[in-house]
Amino acid sequence: MKLAVLGATGWIGSTITHEAISRGHEVIAVVRDASKVTQDISVRTLDMTQMSAQDIATAFAGVDAVIASIGGRAAQNHEVVAHTAQQLLQHLPKAGSPRLLWVGGAGSLEVAPGVTLVSTPEFPEEYKAEAIAQGEALTVFRTTDSAIKWTYVSPAAMIFPGESEGPYRLGGDEFFTDSAGQSRVSVVDYAKAMLDEAESAKHINQRISVAY
Repeated sequence: MKLAVLGATGWIGSTITHEAISRGHEVIAVVRDASKVTQDISVRTLDMTQMSAQDIATAFAGVDAVIASIGGRAAQNHEVVAHTAQQLLQHLPKAGSPRLLWVGGAGSLEVAPGVTLVSTPEFPEEYKAEAIAQGEALTVFRTTDSAIKWTYVSPAAMIFPGESEGPYRLGGDEFFTDSAGQSRVSVVDYAKAMLDEAESAKHINQRISVAY
C-alpha cells in the first residue's frame, strides 16, 4: 500500500511512519520542513496554514490512503486542526486519494450519553484547547459530504511513550477503561491500531477509539 503520512515528523506521526515502513508499505512523508525527516523515504512538502487545493493535490497524488497527524499545540494555532480536516476532505478527491485516516483526540469520547470527557471537571486545563479542536474536527468529518472514505481514530485519555504492551481494544464513541479503571495506550500500540485499520478498512466513515 502507498501511504502518505501528514505530520510524519511529529511524535505520533513518526511512530505511525515507522510502523508503516516495518510492514512493508511505501510511505511518503508530507511535512512543512523536509529537513526534519530522518527516515530514508520519499518526502513532499505542505504548509497546512497556507495550503491551496493544488498544493493538496500535488502533495497527495497517487497514494492509496492519507494518515493525518496534526495539532496546534506547538504554535497555539488550534484552529488549524478543523481547518485541515475540512480542506483534506474537500480536496483529496482531486488527488485521487480514496481514504483519509485521522489521528483524533480522546476529549470528544462520551463518559455518559451526551457528556464528553473534555466537559468534565477533571479534564486537565492544559489540554482543553487541543481537545476542543479535535472535537471540532470530528464534527467536520461527521457533517461532510466528501466522497472520501474517512476514519477518525481516538486514542485513550493517556497515550504515552513506550513499546507495545500487548493487545489493544477498539471502541466507538464511548469512553472505556481497563480493569484498573485507567484509559491508556502506548503510542506504539496506537500506531499498530492505525495501520491495522488502514489495511483492513473495517470502520469506514466512523470514529473508533483505541485503549487497553
